[in-house]
Amino acid sequence: MNVMIATSPLVDGVVGGLAAGAATGLGALGVASIRGLTAKGHDVLLSVAGGIMLAATFFSLFVPGIEVARARSDGPAMAALVACGGAVLGVLALLALHRVIPHEHFVQGREGPAAEKLRRIWLFVFAITLHNLPEGMAVGVGFASGEAEAGLPLAIGIGLQNIPEGLAVAAGLVSIGYRRATAFWLSLGTGLLEVLGALVGALAALVAEALLPWALCFAGGAMLFVIVGEIIPETHRSSGRAATTKALLAGFVVMMALHVAMG
Repeated sequence: MNVMIATSPLVDGVVGGLAAGAATGLGALGVASIRGLTAKGHDVLLSVAGGIMLAATFFSLFVPGIEVARARSDGPAMAALVACGGAVLGVLALLALHRVIPHEHFVQGREGPAAEKLRRIWLFVFAITLHNLPEGMAVGVGFASGEAEAGLPLAIGIGLQNIPEGLAVAAGLVSIGYRRATAFWLSLGTGLLEVLGALVGALAALVAEALLPWALCFAGGAMLFVIVGEIIPETHRSSGRAATTKALLAGFVVMMALHVAMG
């Protein structure tokens, strides 16, 4: 499927990040009609989002990154070095952020430096931000390649996973005592931070075009860290592992089908 992009890759990346981030608010709107979300329901929603992210990471970041690395390198060994090196750097970057930024999860509790003086709402903001920035960066890097086929499915996929994630985050905030309006705006605001990530990712890839395969795999590594280190542990409670596993696989299949359908 060929899609013509009438603007620059930078503008396309920012617009794609904006659209994907805004989908978080679309999901958060559901908090107005939900009086109570069970722990299992919360985990299933996040698992669907995690499955979509997982497929997007491989099909829209690692695969194109490896293909670009192969085309620009002298051999498969160098391409493997670029792909693995970029992924490891992405993981290390997110790991470093998690160690220096205090944040809190709904299930795992507080992580990072001591943050007794910070209100819990800001700890949740930091946690959600750590999830959304690499997603936005991935969208920006995808569009920076100059090919709509690289960025568009990724933006759509991340937007789709942001819908259940937005609802899960908003409902989780309501469950610990925050007003529904506060939960909605907080969820939407953190989703829109993906615009910043998209801008940074697109600029980095455009300014140093030779680093495009590194940037793609860096974004993939960062997203993989979020999925494996954050979403899966957060959702695999002992009482609902079977349901969350099925939900994650369903999200993965949906994103894989979307990628294949869009060529």
